[in-house]
Amino acid sequence: MVTFVDVPLMRQWVGEHGAAALIRDLVPYLEADFRRWPEFDKVARVASHSPVGVIELMPIADAASYGFKYVNGHPGNPSRGLQTVTAFGMLADVASGYPVLLAEMTILTALRTASTSAMAARHLARPGSRVLGLIGAGSQAEFQILGMRDVVGIDTVRAWDTDPAALDKLERHADSLGVELVRARSAADAAEGADIITTCTADKAYATVLTDAMVAPGVHLNAIGGDCPGKTELDAALVRRSSVFVEYEPQTRVEGEIQQVAADHPVTELWRVLTGGAPGRESEADVTLFDSVGFALEDFTALRFLLDRVGGTAHAGSVDLIADPADPKDLFSLVAAPRVAWRLA
Repeated sequence: MVTFVDVPLMRQWVGEHGAAALIRDLVPYLEADFRRWPEFDKVARVASHSPVGVIELMPIADAASYGFKYVNGHPGNPSRGLQTVTAFGMLADVASGYPVLLAEMTILTALRTASTSAMAARHLARPGSRVLGLIGAGSQAEFQILGMRDVVGIDTVRAWDTDPAALDKLERHADSLGVELVRARSAADAAEGADIITTCTADKAYATVLTDAMVAPGVHLNAIGGDCPGKTELDAALVRRSSVFVEYEPQTRVEGEIQQVAADHPVTELWRVLTGGAPGRESEADVTLFDSVGFALEDFTALRFLLDRVGGTAHAGSVDLIADPADPKDLFSLVAAPRVAWRLA
């Protein structure tokens, strides 16, 4: 039997512990796996693009475990009453090839994305950062706020979205977010006075939701909306001005904000900052940019964290995914018709 966490079980688990606590507790897991980055067999995700969205498979493995996530991104889905992003994932045992965990990852991805953003900001933003400018108030917004609050220390959020209903939704959750929430009048207003600016918009297009002029010296940028070819959020001039940090450079060159700039524009993979192999922020005036497109290691870590936390508890079920005949070489025995004893009359 394979450990199985479906949506109801995931909701129960998050409801019992709280999203903020899980986001915070996931950060050390991420830091530990990023610090052993060279141990992983890595590849850019495999994407199938269509005019309306993308479907992706994100695989990764170390010597003991293999993991993957299936995820889509369809910006038009909310107009049909559907989620923009949905996902599920699996962990398997490398030694046997058998799966050990199958889980929903729509909620889990929101937790891991918030944890990854907060981890990067903890290592790249100025110490004492308190104000978050949030551009995009969709499905990620509350999770991002909780991560920045509990891991970085943000206490004020200036939020803006082109959709007033998204801001209304964010305001409905304001009491549970534990921050001062300011409804900004524009992207520039959201960025005004911010220590950290997060962009998390969904349009699948070359967009400029944040211009170079909007960003003061010393700000840390957390760009998480651009995640496929032809989809960006930042002014190219702003990217060129920033010290850029990425997850997996070969993937980010194709999907991230840096697809707008020269192929040799310098970037630093974040794991090198965590291991001390490269500097992060070098001065108070630096503009640091975490050009995050989401990478399979983060999903692997989130699944590992989930299995550690829910395995053997009421928050985990099981599903029979492995055909297991008594004789491992006799698979046909599982589907053969019952044997009939013949005798002469």
